[in-house]
Amino acid sequence: MTRKNILKGLLEGGGEAPALPARAPIGAIGAVGRSIADIKARAVVDLDPHLIDAGGLEDRLDSDSAEDALLLQSIADHGQQVPVLVRPHPETQGRFQIVYGRRRVLALRDLGQPVKALIRDLDDRALVLAQGQENNARRNLSFIEKVNFARQMDEAGYDRKVICDALAIDKTAASRMLAVADRVPRPLIEVIGAAPSVGRDRWLALAEMMDERDIGPEEVNAMVALSGAADSDARFEAASVYLARSTGRAAALAGLSPAPASAPKPARTEKRPLRGHDGLRLGQVLRGARSVSIRFDTARTEGFEIWLLANLADLHRRWEDSVIPSGDDVP
Repeated sequence: MTRKNILKGLLEGGGEAPALPARAPIGAIGAVGRSIADIKARAVVDLDPHLIDAGGLEDRLDSDSAEDALLLQSIADHGQQVPVLVRPHPETQGRFQIVYGRRRVLALRDLGQPVKALIRDLDDRALVLAQGQENNARRNLSFIEKVNFARQMDEAGYDRKVICDALAIDKTAASRMLAVADRVPRPLIEVIGAAPSVGRDRWLALAEMMDERDIGPEEVNAMVALSGAADSDARFEAASVYLARSTGRAAALAGLSPAPASAPKPARTEKRPLRGHDGLRLGQVLRGARSVSIRFDTARTEGFEIWLLANLADLHRRWEDSVIPSGDDVP
């Protein structure tokens, strides 16, 4: 309808003009709209530090009180030079979740000063990616901190590509880290801490000594606490020495002699993750002296457990055909 006919309809009929078809902003107007959105996304705002809650995954296993004190003093003397990144809290209106910059938020909270922050609308996947990449860019995580981060992402259901992107590693390194996460008990990692000088081989050796002697993390943790070791590297060494003495490996450590052998403890149930062909966790395997149990996480198996039960008899027959000789083969 032409503009002339629209006006004629208003004058003669007293009605409203038909609505003009909506058009998306183009040209200069569209560019201005996009520019305003970009500026808002890059704008630094002042936030009350008490409105910022924890978010993402646990990345640091240790806190360095000396470094924290230096950061607080630096901010007190020179102000906050680098903004933190937050997202709107997904459940509480008016609050925020930290993506990165936790130590700065805590320092400003102690100083009673507002936090300079960038606010981004991030989903959970984007949050952990930003958190992992920021940690790699600013201060490298120790090996076991990366293992702990990968474990949390795996348990939260993130696929292998997200884990690799967050930690800037390839699939082989991710698989090795998750293998360590399967072997080393989480309570032991939390007690020992970051242990920045300790790599993959020594963590696996520690887990192997625990398995050989059937010593649980609670016993090792109690010994580490009694050792009074001041930092995480020293706590790892204390755990290694204790386990070496208990397993008769003291000869490899200078000045130590093995403790007398004691009666073997009853075998305990072995627990390990059940993984699919792509390495993702499907559930858990529990292996005892006389039985094996498989527990599927149905939120992840997508019906595989139903298919397995329906085909179990056929799978068992195929297994028998492959390992049990037929009558013609029996001598």
